[in-house]
Amino acid sequence: MQAQVVVIGSLNMDLVARAPRLPRAGETLAGESFVTLPGGKGANQAVAAARLGARVAMVGCIGDDAHGQQLRDGLLAEGIECSALTRIERCSSGTALIVVDDSSQNAIVIVAGANAELSPQRVSDCEGLLEAAQVVICQLEVPTETVAHALERGRALGKTVILNPAPASEALPAHWYPWIDYLIPNESEAALLSGLPVDSLESALAAAEHLRKAGAAKVILTLGARGALFVDADGHRHFPAPSVRAVDTTAAGDTFVGAFAAALSRGCSEARAIRFGQSAAALSVTRAGAQPSIPYLAEVEASEMGSDA
Repeated sequence: MQAQVVVIGSLNMDLVARAPRLPRAGETLAGESFVTLPGGKGANQAVAAARLGARVAMVGCIGDDAHGQQLRDGLLAEGIECSALTRIERCSSGTALIVVDDSSQNAIVIVAGANAELSPQRVSDCEGLLEAAQVVICQLEVPTETVAHALERGRALGKTVILNPAPASEALPAHWYPWIDYLIPNESEAALLSGLPVDSLESALAAAEHLRKAGAAKVILTLGARGALFVDADGHRHFPAPSVRAVDTTAAGDTFVGAFAAALSRGCSEARAIRFGQSAAALSVTRAGAQPSIPYLAEVEASEMGSDA
């Protein structure tokens, strides 16, 4: 069965501690709980797309440790094609150290591990997956040259190319933008990439328009509880967010990206795909963890029916 969505990116084991608040520099806090959960932006987005109705393949690297086997098994359990998931000998799997506070905000430290071994050649080795897909998704938790190669090949093959520029640490190379159909940053990422403040809907719009003028065909700026802004050559549109009580915002952005891609692969309009992504992300923040928080298609459909009632 050919994959509709190919995700090229990271897999991490998330080590999650809950604490009353985030620690200050040099401070030791007493935590409230600890859990080990599968994560990584690439894997999260793959799981989201799979749970929300798409046939998905994952391209990435895992270590030869217990975490690597658990990460692979988790994707296989979701029905995700893992033929392009490479085990790297004598290497640890990617790891994320996450602290979540009582207001559901988080701080994350990522150790790349095997994710650093995802090379352009490994992407080239799975060209057949890209040729058969409709949508290609990339993030920034794997080597920069690999992301560039994946974006370029996706564009050359005529696929819908999505870049979630996370985590963003510097401006994107200018030549990347024309390869991107949908650039999907959050507020902090949009501010860093554009060099503009993002602290209101008006400033968010300015940043999104700046990124579109840089060359991205379309920009979707996710704003958390304030919704999302969509900007293309014809103008812009604000999509208010569903109202929910957040428990943990980890993987909310990944859920949106995966859900949006899944909806596009099913032939949904952009507006419908954005609303579907928001509904899925809204459900995810009501639950703890990364992949465990990602809802299934039936849940999202039920929540949308309830909101329309």
